[in-house]
Amino acid sequence: MTLKLSILDQSPIAEGSTAMESLKYTAELARKAEKWGYTRFWVSEHHDAATLAGSSPEILMAHLATVTSSIRIGSGGVMLPHYSAYKVAENFKLLEALFPGRIDAGVGRAPGGMPRATYALNDGEYRDIHKFPQQVDDLHMYLHDTMPEAHPYFGLKATPMTKSVPPIWMLGSSPSSAALAAEKGLPYMFAQFINGEGGITSAKHYRETFQPSKTLQKPKQAVAVFFACAETEEEAERIASSLDLSLILSAQGIPSKGTPSPEKALVYPYTDYEKPHVIENRKRMIVGTPKTVRSQIEQLAADFGADEVMLVMIAYDFQDKLKSYELIANEMLK
Repeated sequence: MTLKLSILDQSPIAEGSTAMESLKYTAELARKAEKWGYTRFWVSEHHDAATLAGSSPEILMAHLATVTSSIRIGSGGVMLPHYSAYKVAENFKLLEALFPGRIDAGVGRAPGGMPRATYALNDGEYRDIHKFPQQVDDLHMYLHDTMPEAHPYFGLKATPMTKSVPPIWMLGSSPSSAALAAEKGLPYMFAQFINGEGGITSAKHYRETFQPSKTLQKPKQAVAVFFACAETEEEAERIASSLDLSLILSAQGIPSKGTPSPEKALVYPYTDYEKPHVIENRKRMIVGTPKTVRSQIEQLAADFGADEVMLVMIAYDFQDKLKSYELIANEMLK
């Protein structure tokens, strides 16, 4: 079985850069990813985030699909509890009409931001995550036009009507998301880059409890992980040091002006409290040369029973980022 590689780009903003520049970089990376042989290119949803530019994946997806021609474009993901399943279905149906056979509808239930943004998105109300399973069902029914007569919105169409339908991917980093993906018969992407613990157990539970659906007959498991790749281990560690520091600052709520440079990260005086967390965070990352990264990716896929690994990279220098993705593509996709 050939292992597929894909990319999730969060449009990170480096210190001294701008959101506009980072979005241009995302588009350039998508074009390169298509050339290098990656399977899909997803973008994320983050709100009130000074260090990440992607707040509306569906809009960014339209742009990325326009500047590419064959790579699958998707959301990693739309945070469904903030929105009407009907409107989300219309967004994806329109994308599918414009770019048939190339769109992925990745959905999750995380807030995608701090409580203030959540309240604003929900017009001052609490976000009801308990309705998420029903929202997933509604989204599926709207996309496939299979609303039952007993449903209060029976007869309502999510337009435009399309011949093909984008697949719904369940995204998550917990056992509950794996269980829901299995129950609904959906492909499942585990976010190892968010949670370095419990992923293998969640993936096993997903495979063992998977219930076939009309759109998917057997489990389809993938895993997303932070990574950094360079021609030497020393250079890979230098690049990854920016992410090490970013994660530490973010976890403590320390304001950041963007992804710090390796020069800043390498001289940062980590406290005794912070040092163990840097080590712990490395469970969410794959770092090394093309050969060592390949070995780690293949082991990760084997541990998860996955046939696809999605790579997530946050780096200070965009050229370092491009080089990382090119090196591992040359190692594994040629």
